[in-house]
Amino acid sequence: MKNHLAATLLAVAVMCPTLAAGQQAFQPPSGPTPRLPSGKVDFSGVWQKPYVPDMTKDGKDQKGLAELPFTPLGDAEWKKYDAAEGDYTGACLPFGMSRSVNTPEPMQLMQSDKYFTFLFEQNSWFVVVPIDVRSHRQGIATWFVDSVGRWEGDTLVIDTVNFNGKTRLDTIGHPHSDQLHLVQRFSRPDRGHIAYEVIVEDPKTFTRPWKNTRNFTLRPDWQIMEYSCEENNKSLWEGRIKVPKYVK
Repeated sequence: MKNHLAATLLAVAVMCPTLAAGQQAFQPPSGPTPRLPSGKVDFSGVWQKPYVPDMTKDGKDQKGLAELPFTPLGDAEWKKYDAAEGDYTGACLPFGMSRSVNTPEPMQLMQSDKYFTFLFEQNSWFVVVPIDVRSHRQGIATWFVDSVGRWEGDTLVIDTVNFNGKTRLDTIGHPHSDQLHLVQRFSRPDRGHIAYEVIVEDPKTFTRPWKNTRNFTLRPDWQIMEYSCEENNKSLWEGRIKVPKYVK
């Protein structure tokens, strides 16, 4: 049922051989943690993040959780999942926050004292997060949901709610519900690295919160590129992938 993961990994290896080679030789810039004129830590830059297709696995710059604490509902949702029966990314629908951070493509961060912005190379998506002490909005649940930021010392905490329940946490398809609460914690110990932690809380899907930790590497030699998935719709009308079905 999970054979799609092997195919995805093979595709990444075939398409990105030079990327893999570059990762082995690159040395990130050294120096102290950059700061904005206000004194806040500045996370701006283009970042190499680990590809995390399965959040239960450890990998380079990534620590997973081997056994996810599923509720009976979450376990049933996980066991019945089959990407061949209509994974939403095959229809070029938005990946959502968790799965976008998990992709192998670079991510650019842009920051001011009021906003923290994710620029994902994956499908050229972006997310603008206010970090000037405001509350979550009350609105329609969306794919990339509602995020607000706050500072805990030199750590920036991005708090995300209002999920539409139509995305997955990772490539292999670990589920979540519309009650997902995602907390991302960013700290920058030096110029060349970000220490990243993501905490997953979802009372419908999991019996307790759980987390992943990762390291991001600054890549001043990279820039994000345009990315479009629309041409993959050809696979829909030629019957190679199916349209995902959602309960109304």
